This record gives sequence, structure tokens and C-alpha cells, in this order.
Amino acid sequence: MKGKTYLEVGADGVAIITINNPPLNLLSVDVLLSLKNNTEQALLRDDVKAVVITGSKGKFSGGFDVTAFGKKGLSCFPSNLYDEARTTQLELIIGKHGKLGFWSIEFVTDILEAARKPFVAAIDGPALGGGLEIALACHARISTSSAVLGLPELRYGILPGLGGTQRLPRLVGLRKALEMILMSKLVNGDNARGMGLVDGISSADLLTTIARHWAKDILAHRRPWTVSLYRTDWLEPLPEAKMMLEHARVKSKKQAPNLKHPLVCIDVIEEGLVHGPRAALWKESKALHELQQSDTCRSLVYFFFAQQRTSKVPGITDMGLIPRKANTFAVVGGGILGSSIATALILSNYSVILKELDEKAMLAGIERVKVNLQDHVKQRKLAEVKLDKILSLCKGVLHYEDFREVDMVIEAVSGNISLKQRIFAELESYCPPHCILSSSTSMINLNLINERRNFQNRIVGTHFFGQAHLVPVLEIIRTEKTSPQVIVDLLAIGKKMRKTPVVVHNSSGSAINRMFIPYSQAAMMLVEHGVDLYQIDQAVAAFGMTMGPFRMMDFVGFEVATAMKVQFSKNFGERFNELSKLISAMQEDIQADETTRKGFYIYDGESKFTPNPDIKMYVNKARSISGLSIDYELMQLSDEETVEMILFPVVNEACCVLEDKIVVKASDLDVASVTGMGFPEYRGGIIFWADTLGPKYICSKLEKWSKTYGPFFKPCAYLAERASKESLGGEGQAKSQL
Repeated sequence: MKGKTYLEVGADGVAIITINNPPLNLLSVDVLLSLKNNTEQALLRDDVKAVVITGSKGKFSGGFDVTAFGKKGLSCFPSNLYDEARTTQLELIIGKHGKLGFWSIEFVTDILEAARKPFVAAIDGPALGGGLEIALACHARISTSSAVLGLPELRYGILPGLGGTQRLPRLVGLRKALEMILMSKLVNGDNARGMGLVDGISSADLLTTIARHWAKDILAHRRPWTVSLYRTDWLEPLPEAKMMLEHARVKSKKQAPNLKHPLVCIDVIEEGLVHGPRAALWKESKALHELQQSDTCRSLVYFFFAQQRTSKVPGITDMGLIPRKANTFAVVGGGILGSSIATALILSNYSVILKELDEKAMLAGIERVKVNLQDHVKQRKLAEVKLDKILSLCKGVLHYEDFREVDMVIEAVSGNISLKQRIFAELESYCPPHCILSSSTSMINLNLINERRNFQNRIVGTHFFGQAHLVPVLEIIRTEKTSPQVIVDLLAIGKKMRKTPVVVHNSSGSAINRMFIPYSQAAMMLVEHGVDLYQIDQAVAAFGMTMGPFRMMDFVGFEVATAMKVQFSKNFGERFNELSKLISAMQEDIQADETTRKGFYIYDGESKFTPNPDIKMYVNKARSISGLSIDYELMQLSDEETVEMILFPVVNEACCVLEDKIVVKASDLDVASVTGMGFPEYRGGIIFWADTLGPKYICSKLEKWSKTYGPFFKPCAYLAERASKESLGGEGQAKSQL
């Protein structure tokens, strides 16, 4: 049996049911069946007067096992995590009991919550998803201050399925419940006590003792016997509640117009307010079953596992190495990138030495760090009272002499190879033998930097991508000589920095940058051929990208975009030859990025943006340079066609990255595309999404465009090979599912 619960009866007549399915006590089928059996036994036994439900080893329950929502995926690309057909755990439940509502109604509601003996949940560690829903059905909840409670099911494309949509609003009020459910917001024990989610707080060592006393107090009528499902005292009046629900619908449609499950969840919550909670439980169960079959659920569950797997690197993480402790970091270069990296480090409670050439540059770097922290305060990501303390972790220096005791150095200067080589020569002289030496470069082959160094096993690339304190991905670039210990160390550092790590092999250009250069190239080519620039950004944003290609180029800056294009053209040939003169035409007048407030868009001080009124002039200038007529009609493309012409070249380049073995797993590119480039998570990532469309369909489109627009669109051998082997199983199966 994989996971179970234990029943122990004390001399005081209070039974303890302990959930035991390490490490997180997930609610597998075996656990649920065991919980049901032990609950029924406790109710039948005369020597049991009350029951406490808790979890083993300081963890109540991390929720329902999300592998229950796994499906056999598509296998055209090796991104599929579900390599073998299998019956899901959820289907086992349905098959055994005939209906999905069994657990929510017949067990949780009609056995556990309706019990004539008081049940108290003793919560430490996580009480998430189904774990919290079990606790909600108990007649009281006691938790530790550090316990973490929440209903994060919407992250997986589903909704709470064991009554959470009904019980949570009745315990904490509709407003707070909507915030917790729709935003997958987690709260600690103290906050849960303040909002009425738990009834009492205890230390971890006294938790079950306090819960036992609480259960006996309920039995003796010294404490209230609360049935959460039928409480109404915290619910807002129905007219007010309906307004709140409608506001939540409007907000959800605006923030995630392609997602159905938040709206379904809101409908289920409303069902309970209008027609009663029991009717809503059946609607909740039916909705859960339907959502579990959806593409969104499949994509989000796939992405969840893909994220977990990025830190598993064959031949590295399976060697049994233990991460070394790192306390002090040095950042060489206090410019925009270096100061952003320093900000990310001190926000993770690391001490940082920020080195610059002179005092003026050093003070400017420290000031940038301070501004970054102040932005965090404005966005309520950092308490203002902590600002000075965190800023004190960053110290400016002018000499390498201060590097004698650092654990890691991150070089963050310009892309000049000779300058980087000089810096690493200095680092070799001053840093201690254990110190990791890294370059933040994403464009230069690391072998060019370390070819003359004696410590090549300590050199690694750390590409934070964009603003390091904001973007949640860390690309770890390893050379053939980088030691496994360094990679293990960086995986641990990335975790502490709350970054998703993606380990890639050394090459000219990072996997993320290389994959998405075609994103901007295709967009500019379409503009020169008559497609409206702002229609492209709107179509791609409607698809779900965080930024359209032109907003992204403004964000990155024209200078960086041009340097990347030149470098890739040099190393990868015709796929990266200049397709458009648009940036060249604009660079003569403006050096664009969001800080200059001018590019393809005009930006104001609050980061709002509007179309640049001069853009038509620049487009005409670019067309003239390219030998195209400036007298033209706009090309009319549907949003679907636009998205395909922008993203299929990205898929093609991702296949080139796989062909070159830059990444170990295709799923790593999915994670990189979401966390680094803003590809919609609910589509699973760039390769997973391509897998749903089919390589044959994508390859045929690219071949068609290559005949019209040239070799930029030519499918690579990796993609062509998979297209030739694909069997789509019938006419019409290959059409786009955008």
C-alpha cells in the first residue's frame, strides 16, 4: 500500500488518525481509502469519544497527488513526461465508487463532517488542496504559527474538489475566500487564525495535546461544535456577494482571457450561495471531473513536473554530492545587470560585494540597488522597515583585495572578451581556492574566457536573463570542464534565490536567447512585408505571451537586440541573417529601451505605454533600405496566422537547440520558455505546445513560408525528421488548435 493512515486510541477516549505518505503526506487513493476506513472504525468504536486528524513528521498534507491528473501525453517530441499509458489514480476512485462526488459528499460531508463525534484537525507544515479541505470538514482546526494553508488547485487547471469552494467562504467570508482560491494564495497559521480559518494556535510539540483537549472541550460543550458547510455568519448578503463574484469574473477574464477554469470555479461558488451548499458540492465534483480532462489541466500538470525536473541533471545530481555553503558573493560591475544581480542576492539574504572601477561608478551601482529595493517596497514585495537592513548586505569596493574570502564571483561587465579575460586573470590571483567563478554572459562561449586559466573546473555561466531580481529563471551554463560540485552548488543557490534553474551546455548564446531571437526577427520581417506592428503584439498577447515581440525589444533595448543578432548571425549562419532593417532605421534616431521611454512604444513614468506615432516613418525607411516599395497596403493576417508565423520559427530554433544537445531534456526548454520569455504556462511551454499541434503541421507551414520568404523559415533536420515519422490519425487532426 502506497501511503496509509494510522489509528491510535488514547486512554482519554480521543483517537488520533495520522496521515502517513512521506514526504508530503499526499492524498493518494490508498491514503483516502485508509482515512475513510479509520474514520468509520473510530465512529463505530465505543471507546472512541472524539477524533484528532493530523499528519506524520510535522506535515499535515500537501494535498491530492497531482499525478492523479496525469494523462498519457503526446510523443512526437521527447518533452512528454507521461511516457507510458496508465490508469490515473482519479480514475481508480471513479471506477471503484462509480461517481466522483463520492469523496466530497458521501465521505467528507456525510461521514466526516456529519459525525456525531467531534473531529479536530491538528495542522503543522502544509495543509494544501485536499489536505486543507479535509481539515475544513473537521469541527475545529488547531495549527502551528508556521503552518501553510491554501487551496492552490487553480494552478493545475482544476478547482478544489473536496468541498473547498463551499466551506472556505463560510469560514472566512467570500472576499477572502475568493482571494485565496482564485490567486492560489497561501497563508500561515497566524494569519489563518486572524481570518477564522483555524480556531487556535499551538507550538509544534504541544499540537496534538492541545487538539485532544479541544476535542474533549467540544464534547463537553465548552467549545462550539462547528459544521463549516452550513455556517452563514461570515457570508456577505447575497446582493453584495453577487457583485463580488461578478467583479471576480471580470477580473479573471481580463487577466487570463484564455482560461476557463477560474470562471467555472466562480460559478460553483455562486451555486452554493444561491441554491445551497449541498447542490453546489455535486456541481463542484462534476466541474472537477470535466476540468481534469481539459488541455489546460494537462498542460499545467505537465509544466509542474517539468519545473521539478529541471534540478535533476543526469550525471550530476545523481552523484550524491552535497551543496557547499555559500555566504558571501562578489559582483564585478555595478551597471544595470550587475546591480540587478546584487539586488537578487541580498533579497535572498546573501552578503554581496559590488566592485566598480571608481567611486563614482560604485556609488551609482549601490544607488541602483537601492532603487530596485524601493520598487519592491512600492509593489509590496518588501516591507519598508526591512529596506535598510537588506541594503546593508551590499557593500561597494574598488579593489579585488576584498575578494579574499568570497564564495562566488559573478562577472557582469560588457560583452568584451578581452576585458572578461583580464577580469578572470585577476580573480585567479585574489579569490580563495573554493570560490566559484562565473560570468553572466549569455552570448560569449565560456571557453574563450577561461582558455588560459588554471581553474577551468570552477568556471560556469550564470545567465539571470533580464532583470535578475524580477525574472524567475537562472540559466546555468556548464563547460566540459565545469565540476559537478559547482553545478550542485549553483542549483542550491538558485533554489534559495527562488529561481527555476535550467542547466545547459556551453555554446555561443544561451538556450533561451537563441530560441527566442527568431521571435523578434519574424515579427520585424512581417512588418516590412506590410503587417501592422501593433496588431502583431496584440495577437501574440491574446495568445498568452507576457510581451509581444516589439514590447520585448523595447524591454531588452535596441543595442542588446542588435548585438545578439550580430553574434548569432556570425555563429549560426543564414537562420540569423538580418531579415529587417527596422531597428537599424530606428537606431539612427533613438537608443531604445524602457528606461529611455521611447522605442516601438512611448512610455510614461508609470510604465504605461502607447504606440509610437512615428513608427510608420521608420517602417517606410526600413522598406526603402530593403528595396521594398514604401507605397503599400497592409497585409491582412488573422491572429492565428500571425501567431504561427511568429512562434513556429521559435519552435524550429528550439529543435535546433535539441539537435545540438544544448539541453539535456526538451522539457527544460518548456520551462525556460515560460519563466524566461513569458510563454503561457497554461500551454505547457514551447515544445509541449508544438507537440499538441504536431510536427508535421508545423513543418509544412515552415516549408511553405521558406519558399516565399527565404531560408529563415526552413525547417531544421530535427523537426523534419519527426514530421516524416508522424502519423496524425486522420484528416483534420493536424489543424492548428490555437
